[in-house]
This record gives sequence, C-alpha cells and structure tokens, in this order.
Amino acid sequence: MTQASGEPPARNVRVLLADDQSMVREALATLLGLEDDIEVVAQVARGDEVLAAARAHRPDVALLDIEMPGLTGIEAAARLRQALPDIRIVIVTTFGRPGYLRRAMESGAEAFLVKDAPASQLADAVRRVLRGERVIDPTLAAAALADGADPLTARERDVLRAAADGSVNAEVARSLRLSEGTVRNYLSTAIQKTGARNRAEAVRIAREKGWL
Repeated sequence: MTQASGEPPARNVRVLLADDQSMVREALATLLGLEDDIEVVAQVARGDEVLAAARAHRPDVALLDIEMPGLTGIEAAARLRQALPDIRIVIVTTFGRPGYLRRAMESGAEAFLVKDAPASQLADAVRRVLRGERVIDPTLAAAALADGADPLTARERDVLRAAADGSVNAEVARSLRLSEGTVRNYLSTAIQKTGARNRAEAVRIAREKGWL
C-alpha cells in the first residue's frame, strides 16, 4: 500500500510465537516474515516462558500453541490477559477440539485457528485481532455449539489430570492436597458427567472433547 505524503510510515505488527515444536515454530515465523507488515520479534518453546518474553519484547500479538511444557497455551493466555491486557492473543493448534475453543475464549484469546489453515488466513487473523475483531475457525465454532458447554468444574479437571497417569487416589490426594474421600467424590462426579465407565475412560473422553 502506498504511504500518503507527510504521513509517518506504518509500524509493523510485532508478533510473539510460542510452540514447543521447533520446526513448526520456525515454519510459522518464516511464513509470517514473508508479510510486509508483520515482524516476529520473539519465539519461545514453553508456555511458562511466554509472559517473560512478552514483557521483554512487547509484541502486539501473541500466537500460542496449546500443548506446551510448563504451561498450556490456554494457561499462558490467561496470564498474558491479566498482566498485559493490550496484547492480542491467537491460539494456533493441531488439536481442533470444541472444548479447547471454549476454554481459549474464556482465557482471553481473540482468535482460534488450526495449524492446517492457509498461511494467508493466519496473517489475516493477526491483522484482524489487532483491529479488535474475533477470528474463529467456522467448523470448530459450529462443533463447539453442538457439543455444549464443558460440564466439569475446575477441581474435577484437576483431579482427572492428576489421575491420568494411573495414580491411585492416595497419590492424587497428596499431589492436590485433598483428602482421599474428596478425590473419590470428584472422580465419581467426573465419570458420571462424561458418561464414562471408569476414570481412564473419563480422562480419554475429556481429552477428546478438549476439556482437559
């Protein structure tokens, strides 16, 4: 676009990328770097590195993967929203699950895209969220509406996550500082809400739905 005479040059959109897969992260950085008005100013591989990188580099937009060590992209988004509310957040993930979409929006994300979307769509999403728009994959949005809200409470999700590796109730209770009876009750309720037959199936269903 031609700059009008006398106007200051337009500033590039500054982007932070967070993805634990280095090849994916570098590919996204390369694709976005081809855009004349977008500059990738920082890259991190862990969710718990996002906030520090954002404070150091002051991006306009943060592109976050969901599955990362340290913190998930959704957890990192919530921290960003609280500490640096002016940064726009785009979740870009392989896991196009309706529950993830709902949780991402609740955490403060303005956009949710799957990684197989065209590069032009990702660049467009970066520009649109900066204008105050929300950008959501339409197929995923329809699936989220059809799937209904996440029925699990935060504590039920915590207990399911802690039990996902096969830990017995006593181990889950110690890790979450709860009584064994409380853990047993949370697991029973989570199993009932997911329509599962046991805790392993409840974990599987919750993960498939994007509730964990």
